[in-house]
Amino acid sequence: QVQLGESGGGLVQPGGSLRLSCAASGSILSIFAMGWHRQAPGKQRELVAIITRSGNTNYTDSVKGRFTISRDNAKNTVFLQMSSLKPEDTAVYYCNADVLTTRLYRGDYWGQGTQVTVSS
Repeated sequence: QVQLGESGGGLVQPGGSLRLSCAASGSILSIFAMGWHRQAPGKQRELVAIITRSGNTNYTDSVKGRFTISRDNAKNTVFLQMSSLKPEDTAVYYCNADVLTTRLYRGDYWGQGTQVTVSS
């Protein structure tokens, strides 16, 4: 059993910053890629950023230069530092992780989501 728990969402004014955290726990042997996705009302869920175990990153174009993804492998945690936030960044943000469990099952796990609202 693997659980992912996000924290750090909230209400912020345009131009502000937020830092999201997501910690994975449970029967984890190793975590490969970790990522952040978001879903705005009436829209499909989209990939925001992804980071490999070795630290290689990739971002969707709309957040490049504003968001930074990072991870702490020792703590099975991934972060998303968001700066220069815009109203269009408003969404529920979900973290996910590609996990190899102690039973040698590899699967994709998701957190429950955290709301980010950018509004004045």
